[in-house]
Amino acid sequence: MTYNIAIIGATGAVGHKLLSTILDRKFPTNEIYLLASKNSAGKKITHNNKEFMVEDLDSFNFSKVDIAFFSAGASVSSKYALLAEESNCYVIDNTSFFRMHDDIPLVVPEVNEEDIDTSNRKIIANPNCSTIQMLVALFPIHKINKIKKIIVSTYQSVSGAGQQAMNELTEQSKSYFSKDQIVCKSFPKQIAYNVIPQIDIFTDNKFTKEEMKMVNETNKILDKNINVNATCVRVPSYMGHAESIYIELEKDMSIEDLERALQNAEGIKYSNSDYHTPIDSEGEDWVYVSRVRKDIYKNNIFNLWVVADNLLKGAALNSVQIGESLIKKKIMSTNE
Repeated sequence: MTYNIAIIGATGAVGHKLLSTILDRKFPTNEIYLLASKNSAGKKITHNNKEFMVEDLDSFNFSKVDIAFFSAGASVSSKYALLAEESNCYVIDNTSFFRMHDDIPLVVPEVNEEDIDTSNRKIIANPNCSTIQMLVALFPIHKINKIKKIIVSTYQSVSGAGQQAMNELTEQSKSYFSKDQIVCKSFPKQIAYNVIPQIDIFTDNKFTKEEMKMVNETNKILDKNINVNATCVRVPSYMGHAESIYIELEKDMSIEDLERALQNAEGIKYSNSDYHTPIDSEGEDWVYVSRVRKDIYKNNIFNLWVVADNLLKGAALNSVQIGESLIKKKIMSTNE
């Protein structure tokens, strides 16, 4: 059986990655509709010699579609995702708008695929990119020894802020060497040859929205009883996010048992002899885990180094995996 799908925000970086992921994974599609604002209508997008025409989102009829992948910003999802749902279309939303709604499942398929079963809504939210890779890495540990506390520091590439941010890193790097004036538009401070301890705006508690996303989403997806503390940092790399993660477990654990859990886990590529960098993850489906070590003083505390392609596993791939789960659990059973 095949399905009609739509990609909203098709001209953006994640939209392009959604299209390529859907085609490369041979997602069972019939018609694929690429949607964006009227300014982008008529543009053509090509992947593997297949050409697609971008259509105007405003005039699109969602009743033609079985599944819609949204990646065009929270304001777009707040309006059009609801219209799609009203048209009996399933929605997989890659924005932050629905993530903390109580009646909307927030899903990482390797972790909580079963949450799709319990929802009466047709909208499923895709978590934040940094949350996804962290929870894929931590879930196999949490299954056998409950995690009580997480302290995470992220090192997030500029692609997480979009194509303009990537262009800004390039231009600033050129200006740095030519000793021209550095122009900052996408970031609050210079990003070239620098790091910025701010992603998104600051909240009243002095954490940023990005940091609070990691806290709240981890509690919703993995366990509401885990204490999470996050520091999110933008670094001058183009692709891939890295995380240094400290975990405190309920019980003592040998490093061999922890490593065994990681080696046998879905979606993880683990190394105990080498370490991975964000470049290693580019274009790869895996969440890479390395530099696992036990705390010097306590047997229930461990540190991990985790990297993943933020546009792929952190966005497009996770969304498409949700779509695959949705077909298996909801649409397929409905149509049989």
